[in-house]
Amino acid sequence: MKYTRLLYEKQEHIATVTLSRPEARNAWSAIMQEEILDLFPKIEADPDVLVVILTGNPEGRAFSSGADIADLTTHSPKSVGDELHKFTLRGMDIFNVIADFPKPIICAINGYALGIGFQITLCCDILIASDNARMGLPQVSIGVMPAYAGAVRLARFVGKGIAMRMALTSEHMNAQDAYRLGLVSEVLPLEQLMPRAREIAKIIASYPPLSVKVAKESLNMGLDTASIKQAAQADLYRFLALSLTEDRMEGHSAWREKRKPTFKGK
Repeated sequence: MKYTRLLYEKQEHIATVTLSRPEARNAWSAIMQEEILDLFPKIEADPDVLVVILTGNPEGRAFSSGADIADLTTHSPKSVGDELHKFTLRGMDIFNVIADFPKPIICAINGYALGIGFQITLCCDILIASDNARMGLPQVSIGVMPAYAGAVRLARFVGKGIAMRMALTSEHMNAQDAYRLGLVSEVLPLEQLMPRAREIAKIIASYPPLSVKVAKESLNMGLDTASIKQAAQADLYRFLALSLTEDRMEGHSAWREKRKPTFKGK
């Protein structure tokens, strides 16, 4: 597929995916969604990619302004009945392809991230933001709501109270408040955002790919587990599996021999 709403670059085991519709502040579209659903499985299958950075085209002055309200068909079904017939869990695919991605995704939020544009950031693993970033769920203010558990995903970062207020008031959150509440882990000047994202990505890419993958899986699946005891028990098996890998042996040997390890993902 030829991508018209995404920019893609791969360098030093790091893939950078850029939402690119700058004439509309990188607003969401069906084409952008189709391209993401096509690209991310290909990145997942590429053994040369260890970490992904997701950001917005800086020319659009936003990460993504969300749904394209200028499009008269947006949020405008012709028939409730017809739409209900089309409803399937496949509507979750655009979120699942990112939330379930086995490799770490660093989201560099550069400017506005609103509506579905914000919900996509909540599917990523590490969020950092430029100091001019603003995030929000404005759907209620235009007569709809954050679909596909958008507010619930936010609550997992900042708690029910803040998520409820943002969903019901459509208020924006600035980068400094997002950092204070633990939504983003760093706030940087815009010109430093992507260099810092690449720096974090390089650190992660230098570690054993299997331990990175399993550590991410442990946290994500643990949050969906009924009890901490069940999560802890599952981790025993993950730990055991990693302890038998070649990279575990190499990592331990390199530490004892005071040398740089060479990991193979085995």
